[in-house]
Amino acid sequence: MSDDPAVTNPEFYSVVFENDRVRVLEYLDQPGDRTAPHSHPDSVMITLSAFVRRISAAGQEVRVELPAGQARWLDAQQHAGENIGDTRTHSIFVELKEPKPGAETAAVLGPRR
Repeated sequence: MSDDPAVTNPEFYSVVFENDRVRVLEYLDQPGDRTAPHSHPDSVMITLSAFVRRISAAGQEVRVELPAGQARWLDAQQHAGENIGDTRTHSIFVELKEPKPGAETAAVLGPRR
């Protein structure tokens, strides 16, 4: 079973660009929409709209509220998400295809600066 978000939730994720080093996804949902569990490699997330979401993985949940126009780092992770706000979520993910150099570290759930 694939954990690629473009496969698990093609109604929300679409591939807008891809080459041998990066893949760019567009994400768009409405209030109340939920994603199936999926994974992202190390990525940069750019918010095109303000939103409030709940991200969950392995019994852990975080609330994410971001304004439009933010660029945030997203450690490689597997999670599911839910739009818990009253606006749509519209974001771009720039997924890196090259592995992180050095030792493995614990990922932070959700975006961070």
